[in-house]
Amino acid sequence: MANIQISVINASAALQDTEVQAVVPALQKQVSRDFAPAWGFGADLTFVRRNAQPAASSWWLVILDNSDQAGALGYHDVTPEGLPLGKVFATSDKQFGTNWTVTASHELLEMLADPDINLTVFIQPDATSGTLYAYEICDACEADNNGYAIDGVTVSDFVYPAWFESFRAQGSTQFDQQKQIQQPFELLPGGYIGAFDVNSGTGWHQISAQGAPLRYAMRPRLGSRRERRRTPRTQWIKSALKRGQGA
Repeated sequence: MANIQISVINASAALQDTEVQAVVPALQKQVSRDFAPAWGFGADLTFVRRNAQPAASSWWLVILDNSDQAGALGYHDVTPEGLPLGKVFATSDKQFGTNWTVTASHELLEMLADPDINLTVFIQPDATSGTLYAYEICDACEADNNGYAIDGVTVSDFVYPAWFESFRAQGSTQFDQQKQIQQPFELLPGGYIGAFDVNSGTGWHQISAQGAPLRYAMRPRLGSRRERRRTPRTQWIKSALKRGQGA
């Protein structure tokens, strides 16, 4: 049993409990078979049906409809116990023509790799300048067509630790699960990464693959990891599950 326990919670009106529950074994297999060997730790996933309560002390991956669901609930950032919380907006994915199972995989893996949404890698080309890169492990290869199938469920590709290691030579090691990336900080079509130029004073911005549209708009969705990365921790709000509402 892994130390990290994650409740996969269906709080969506658009998806039946059976639809979400059917995806959880594939997500578990991805975490245990693919993610854990690359990153050195894993998690145990448990499905929580609509209106049921998740286990105490578990992290949450909540399947919602859209980023405005239940009004102010869209702003909630951590569980009631202050633990990590990931959000999947299934209806929004459908509207954008993307697959909610890829998003679920994406959010799950990124929550595991950087649960507090505060890790970065600093690349310093000289003594007086440098760029912080967000420690998001699916953004660089996040497009649906970069993903892969596990037992009929499409999941997200993800980068390995070597992707953040600038000393790695091109083709010298494996940089992502699907072996599509050939060098550190390479972005596949549809991919992007959050960056913070320490000299500019302009805060976080997105670097995208040349000539490829971003899957998400430049302005982060409420409740997304990008939105929370820009939000001071003093403004983070605890969540709650209520009958007929989301997190």
